[in-house]
Amino acid sequence: MPPWDVLATSWTLNRTAACLLLPAAVLYARGLAGARRRGLRWPVWRASSFYALGLGSFAVLSFGFPGVYSHDLRWVFTVKVTGYLFVVPLLVGLDRPLTLARATLGTAGLVRLEAFLDSRVMRLLGNTIVAALLGLTLFTLFLTPLFYPLRTSPVVDVVLTMVVPLVGSLMTVPIIKERDREAVNALVVVEFIYVFIELVADAVPGIMMRMVPRVFDGATAGLLGHPGWMPGPLRDQQLAGDLLWFVAEIVDLPLLMLMFVRFAHSDRREARAFDGLSEDQFAELASEHLANRRDYCARPGNGGTVR
Repeated sequence: MPPWDVLATSWTLNRTAACLLLPAAVLYARGLAGARRRGLRWPVWRASSFYALGLGSFAVLSFGFPGVYSHDLRWVFTVKVTGYLFVVPLLVGLDRPLTLARATLGTAGLVRLEAFLDSRVMRLLGNTIVAALLGLTLFTLFLTPLFYPLRTSPVVDVVLTMVVPLVGSLMTVPIIKERDREAVNALVVVEFIYVFIELVADAVPGIMMRMVPRVFDGATAGLLGHPGWMPGPLRDQQLAGDLLWFVAEIVDLPLLMLMFVRFAHSDRREARAFDGLSEDQFAELASEHLANRRDYCARPGNGGTVR
C-alpha cells in the first residue's frame, strides 16, 4: 500500500474533470443566490456539504492519488471508477441540487427541467433493473482484455470522466419518481427479485479477480522504475478484486432498501385508493375485474372457467 506522504502529495491536472467541476460549482452558487433573493432559507450545512463532500470527492478522485495512479494500478482504477459511479452521485444527491433548482428556476426553466426528468432516457436510467445492470456490465469488463485500455488510454479516460459520473447521477435522480402507479405496482416485485439476483451476480467479477491465479487483461510486465510499494500485476488484480467485491455488495444494499420502500409506498397508495371507494364503486370495480377474468378464460387456449 502507498505511504501516507504519497497519498497526500500526489496531484495531477485533469482538464476534463475541471470542465465538469467548475460549471457545477457555479450553477449551485447561482441557485443559492436565487434562493436568497426569494427569501428562501437554504441550510448552510447542505451548501457546504455539496462543495466539500460532493464536488470535493469528485476532485479528489480526479486530481489526487486516484487520478495520478489509476493508469498504472488496477486497484486504484477500481477505486476511481466505483467512486465516480456511486460515491460522487450519492454525496451530490444528498445536498438536494434538484430541490434547489425547482425552488429557484423560473416557470420556463422549471418546465424544461420537468420535461427532462420525465424523458424516456431518464425513465430508463431511473429503473432499478437498468441501474443494477449498468453497474454489473461495467464491472464485467474488468475480466476482459478491455480492462487494460480502460485504465491506460487517455481517450478512454476522458470518456470515463465525463460519462461515468453523469450516468451515476442520472440513475439517482429519477429512481424514486413513481408517477405511473399501475406500472410500479405491477413491476415492483419483479424488480425486487431481479435486484436480489443481481446482488449475487455483482460479486462474481470481484471474486474471479481475487481467486483466479492469472491476470485477465494480459498486462503482466512490471512498471520500470516503479516504487517499492507498488504490487505486482497479479497482486494488483487481487486488490482490485477485493475492492470490487466489497463495493459491489455495499452498493446493492441501498437498492434492496429502495425496493422495500417502493413496495411500502405502493401498498399504502393502493390501500388509500380502495379505502376511498364507496360500496357501489367497490362492487363495480369487482364486477369489472370478474368480467375481464371471464373474457380471458373464454379465449382459445387459456382454458378454465370462472364461477
